[in-house]
Amino acid sequence: MDTLYIIIPAYNEEENITQVIADWYPVIEAHDGGGASRLVVIDDGSKDSTYAILQRESKNRPMLCPLTKPNGGHGATVLYGYRYALEHGADYVFQTDSDGQTLPEEFEPFWAMRDTVDMVIGWRKGRQDGASRVFVTKTLKTVIKLCFGVTVKDANTPYRLMKAETLKEYIDLIPQDFNLSNVLLSVIYQKKGCRVQYIPITFRPRQGGVNSINMKKIFKIGKQALADFRRLNEVISEK
Repeated sequence: MDTLYIIIPAYNEEENITQVIADWYPVIEAHDGGGASRLVVIDDGSKDSTYAILQRESKNRPMLCPLTKPNGGHGATVLYGYRYALEHGADYVFQTDSDGQTLPEEFEPFWAMRDTVDMVIGWRKGRQDGASRVFVTKTLKTVIKLCFGVTVKDANTPYRLMKAETLKEYIDLIPQDFNLSNVLLSVIYQKKGCRVQYIPITFRPRQGGVNSINMKKIFKIGKQALADFRRLNEVISEK
């Protein structure tokens, strides 16, 4: 029976996290892996009551695993969750975010494809989170093509199901504190010839709270990523 770990990073999400847990816990119950599957929500050093809510919600949900760590950013937290899943015997690892923009009812087509590909990625078609975010995604696609020589349809989407054995093979190519871990993971899979399938998904506006990543931070992260990408391309190509 396949074991599923759903990884959700959370930072200052006290307005959203209760509903996000209520939305995604039934998915874990439906794919419980004989009781071994887990919904892992990682508090990334929040300054609000996110972790306290996680602890409270876990009391009546045995497959909800609340974790907390010092603040390291989205990329580092995602990697922390992936490694946790691999260390605890996951067969498949799914990642989404804690802002309520994605829909759990769109998960089943991903699960149905798990045996045929290494990763299924949700392509944010007709996304509703603003023109500036769409512009960033299109720019990122161009930068990836220039730096890595590959085309990735939607590199940073927070809706992806991965086969654990493939993830384990390539996760160490990503620096531990890298801000754009999912981007680099998408690139690695493409460059290594892994089997990747894209499925269109709904991508709603943030359901509550304030996004901690504003445009100023995005451009700062992007500037650093541009410097890192060329170096990382050499590392990925060599291994």
